[in-house]
Amino acid sequence: MRYAIVVEKTENNYSAYVPDLPGWVATGFTLEETESEIREAIQFHIEGLIEDGLPVPQPISVVEYVEVAA
Repeated sequence: MRYAIVVEKTENNYSAYVPDLPGWVATGFTLEETESEIREAIQFHIEGLIEDGLPVPQPISVVEYVEVAA
């Protein structure tokens, strides 16, 4: 599955969340570390859902960029 993530730069690090999996976040000092951490969090969550016999949310979020005149 392919889930959209949102990564935000904060004052001291990066933070990421998954719109299709509310409540799951990850942080890291670098963009690469943050992406790795959120990937692990997603995998952990999905494995837990499967073990508990619960449905795995399908990825439905779409990521797009729009350009605007500055």
